Amino acid sequence: MEMSLEEKDEPFEMPDLPEFLSCERNKLSLIGRVLNPSCQPMKHLIRNIPRKWQKEGRVTGISLTSERFQFIFDSKHDLEDVLAKGVHTYNDWSIVVDRWYENPPDDYLRFMLVWVQIWNIPVNYYTEKAITKLGDLIGEVKEVVFNPVEPQLHEFVRVNVLFDVSRPLRRSKVINFKNGDTATVRFHYERIQKRCYECQRLTHEKDLCPILIKERQDKASARRQGISIPKAPPPSVLQESDPLFGVLKESQVGVDPNTGRPRIAPEVLEGMRQYLRVANDEERSIRVDQVIKSVRDAEKDPFTQKTVLQLEALPIVHHDMLREKGVVFDYDRGDSSSHNGGLNLNSSLRLEESTQSKDARDWLTEPVNSLASKDVGCFLALSQPFPVSSTVYSPGLFESDSTGTIRKKVKQRNRPPKHARKLKLKDPSSIFVDHSLKEGSTSGTKDKRKAVDMGPSAAKIFKLNPKLVVPNEGPSKA
Repeated sequence: MEMSLEEKDEPFEMPDLPEFLSCERNKLSLIGRVLNPSCQPMKHLIRNIPRKWQKEGRVTGISLTSERFQFIFDSKHDLEDVLAKGVHTYNDWSIVVDRWYENPPDDYLRFMLVWVQIWNIPVNYYTEKAITKLGDLIGEVKEVVFNPVEPQLHEFVRVNVLFDVSRPLRRSKVINFKNGDTATVRFHYERIQKRCYECQRLTHEKDLCPILIKERQDKASARRQGISIPKAPPPSVLQESDPLFGVLKESQVGVDPNTGRPRIAPEVLEGMRQYLRVANDEERSIRVDQVIKSVRDAEKDPFTQKTVLQLEALPIVHHDMLREKGVVFDYDRGDSSSHNGGLNLNSSLRLEESTQSKDARDWLTEPVNSLASKDVGCFLALSQPFPVSSTVYSPGLFESDSTGTIRKKVKQRNRPPKHARKLKLKDPSSIFVDHSLKEGSTSGTKDKRKAVDMGPSAAKIFKLNPKLVVPNEGPSKA
């Protein structure tokens, strides 16, 4: 009877006391997020990731949700070592990790640094700015590995980009030139393994791709209704009440379809709006012209557009081609996300080898030479003993057998060890024996020793003379 529908459940106020906070402990921790929870069980990740990081016994894992986790390290060195490894994977699917922040930003755990190889760059566009512009098609470029002075031994250049994990991985891009020619640039991603073969995203397999599911649903709905469903246009950025409406075009402020990022940062747009709002009617036209001219001039230079309009920092250019070099997993020949038949691993040890694709089962038919000089572990075969064969020489005695020539078995001497042997005492009288010379012998030669005749051996006599052997008297009568 004391219950009432008018009662409200007021929120609980957590005490703001130091003993209630774990910020001091979290300073040496990182927060992570799995991208494909259905293939990355959290309890298995917490148990196995420390062994993969080689930090067993020095890190503690905590499962926060079904998608997020935390690892607290015992030392700052281990924490920085894990963060410096770049892309991390578990169960062949990528995970995103970052430092713990007391107040994380809105896009926390949405981006990760990925090394991307750019292949098939046109010969006239091997410049720092052209490579940076191509890398911007994947994400914000942080580093560029390029040295125009040194000889380039590889068929690609490497860039380190801040990749948005909600976007698909771009495999190639067609580039148009002013003279009408075109070229196709290809992108390979290091340390990234599985992905969806339909949309190239890192969050699901092809069988669970939302695009395929929605297409099947739309086609089924269209068949039932007998109509076609048009594609919805993207939402406009500039509304009629916006001060920039009519000043800038929608194509200048919208999202770039190539990069997925806005052409002009929201902070810059807000500054332009404030710049136009504070002007009166007479001064507004002048400021409008100034905004149009400044945006047009910034769009002419890609680097100015990157730094002024998009507020992105310029990339770091260095010459270390193998810095943080990772493995490239090539799935171009597969037909589902769970199929690994077309896997191709290109590591730094094989950068100078041919990149032509081979069938995944070629190793079943090609002969293998265990002692080839090009094999990595061929020196191990030289340290192993050679097999016993009739064509291989080895020291020892041999004898004929029904199966051929075999090694003769040497009978071992049943002789006690040296420490167990009994020493024979020497006859003290033998020291003073006079070794006289034999009559008529040459001076300096000694007479040979002769055995002393002690009579016939008793054992030999009884063995050879059957008369001396005791006769068999039969069983005893007692």
